Amino acid sequence: MQFIVQPSKLRDATVSVPGDKSVSHRALMLGSIAQGSTRISGFLAGEDCQGTLAAMRSLGVRIEQPAATEISINGVGLHGLVEAESELDLGNSGTAIRLLAGLLSGQAFVSALTGDASLTGRPMQRVIAPLQQMGARIDSHDGKPPLTIHGRSPLRCIDYAMPLASAQVKSAVLLAGLYAAGQTNITEPAATRDHTERMLRSMGARVAAAGGRISIDGGQELTGCHIQVPADLSSAAFIMLAALLAEKADILIRNVGVNPTRTGIIDIWQAMGADISLENPRSLGEEPVADVRVRSSKLQGGRVDPALVSLAIDEFPVLFVAAAAASGKTVFSGIGELRVKESDRIATMATGLRALGIDVEESEDGAVVHGGRFTGGSVDSHGDHRVAMSLAVAATVAEGPVTINDVAAVNTSFPGFDECLRALQAEIRVVDDVAT
Repeated sequence: MQFIVQPSKLRDATVSVPGDKSVSHRALMLGSIAQGSTRISGFLAGEDCQGTLAAMRSLGVRIEQPAATEISINGVGLHGLVEAESELDLGNSGTAIRLLAGLLSGQAFVSALTGDASLTGRPMQRVIAPLQQMGARIDSHDGKPPLTIHGRSPLRCIDYAMPLASAQVKSAVLLAGLYAAGQTNITEPAATRDHTERMLRSMGARVAAAGGRISIDGGQELTGCHIQVPADLSSAAFIMLAALLAEKADILIRNVGVNPTRTGIIDIWQAMGADISLENPRSLGEEPVADVRVRSSKLQGGRVDPALVSLAIDEFPVLFVAAAAASGKTVFSGIGELRVKESDRIATMATGLRALGIDVEESEDGAVVHGGRFTGGSVDSHGDHRVAMSLAVAATVAEGPVTINDVAAVNTSFPGFDECLRALQAEIRVVDDVAT
């Protein structure tokens, strides 16, 4: 599947984007092991989250989906999951496989986790290591999926100093900590998204967090509740980028999650001169939300603070495009984690931007992007949803039409992306295959 995008004059608009993927995954998992019913509103009905939903059903949880974004879960409690009859296919989702590895490590049965070609090429040793310290036995293919998890009940509690900042690893250990005897402690080297901690508290669990140290006591039962999923800031970032790059646009994105562990993208863009403001701040349960207003801006390159990397780790493809449109050069460092995402995002973005006339220098854990003008052309997303959407937005201000190849994965996180861009008057067309 391809996007074919023409240079476009965007107009003022008020839009919405789909629900937060990170929150949706966690709501399914925690609702499943809670006592009583959990209702989820604003659920992201993308392929990744549907894969997690199917996995929880396979583990014996009754889950109903009366509408695409509405979910009802009859929780089975901490020890009510049952062994699945076959392996659990998590598709393209690193979040699902890593968090489920933690959850299933505390069960009294064996589980097998797999995914698509992209997922089975991604490293899992960073999550395997602490879970094995807790007593689980996890078989892998040289540290990559498929994973076979021989659970242990109860697990051992541990004090774990994470070598790299990772919300997925932290969350996996916290979920396993529910099944450990005693208190599990995690120290993270930099702040990462804290959706798991917030949702655990909303379900009645005691989770302490201070000074980069998070603690949870094992054996705590969760209580089902109503979870309202905010719009995903990572998805909103593409619409924000389109507004920033446009000649003259004023765009409001409604009901966006602005959890402070996720807003590094806003901080970085504002440092580059972006006109971004948060309006009508409020809360959906434990999660802060706001309407995000973005006006077209002249961006200025510079050195991106490495301390903000963990707060914007999923948004670097859009940051690369913003840097390419900015004046001067932008220097990224400390972003080596991007090389083991759905694609090697440093290499994939560098190659895509070069194909559109932008000068990019790569290093092992960074890049230097020189601002310029996007030419027309053809680029490959390498099946990476965030790369595909970032390059599609770049194409709206290119000098000629741009074709982005291999974009089917966009549906994993932002179903309706092309319609949302068209609401801003972008000229984007979806082509099923090259022969069409």
